[in-house]
Amino acid sequence: MIILIDSGNSRLKVGWLDAASPDAPREPAVAAFEGVDLDALDRWLATLPRRPARALGVNVAGEARGAAIAAILKKHGCAITWSPSQASTLGLVNNYREPTQLGADRWASLLGVLSRLPATHPPFVLASFGTATTIDTVGPDNVFAGGLILPGPAMMRNALAHGTANLPVANGQVVAYPTDTHAAIASGIAAAQAGAVVRQWLAGRQRYGETPQIYAAGGGWPEVHQEIERLLADAGGAFGAAPVPIYLDHPVLDGLAAVARATLDANA
Repeated sequence: MIILIDSGNSRLKVGWLDAASPDAPREPAVAAFEGVDLDALDRWLATLPRRPARALGVNVAGEARGAAIAAILKKHGCAITWSPSQASTLGLVNNYREPTQLGADRWASLLGVLSRLPATHPPFVLASFGTATTIDTVGPDNVFAGGLILPGPAMMRNALAHGTANLPVANGQVVAYPTDTHAAIASGIAAAQAGAVVRQWLAGRQRYGETPQIYAAGGGWPEVHQEIERLLADAGGAFGAAPVPIYLDHPVLDGLAAVARATLDANA
């Protein structure tokens, strides 16, 4: 059993891979905990039917969090390998000037999307709405072209509430012409997120000469998806039908599973 770990800024997501079975199947359901509640990881590991052999993960929450996770895994007889961004992994080529500077979670997510696709596929945009929103593009040649980082929906909302004297932590409806402050903030956040996604979708279409597919992930997606789909439909009218974004539950863990399976194949 190989443990898969995605240690993000807000949450810790864990799954497993059964390396002893044909095709190395995955867990029936990923577990997610608040990032600071590492005791929950300890309890979850204790419920596993078998002692894990090793762990593979990504951690973007700092060295202290990574060390604490490693200590809990060691308690259960399991050492962890942190999976970094690289110049090339499983056929995906990293176009970052310094490949290791790319967030390991972003790299694993892109590998997770690719693990679902056939060898020949259109370009795609992966928009992940977490603490930060990242919007990354991969071409049909499997080259990661680059991507955006901006504050996630919750961070935008909190920044307005904490950085100004008179604005609340908004909980309003997303509308075209807001007439109260809560709706104005909610609509502004959704518009900013949607505008960034559509910008990258249009840039990808211009770069590759074909319509990119859009994948989405992250806990902020429900807050912004209607505005993104609406704006895509408006922007796509000039080019025919716009793609409907496909939501992926755990692309980081999907990518880590792909790396783990490749390691198993190499050692077979």
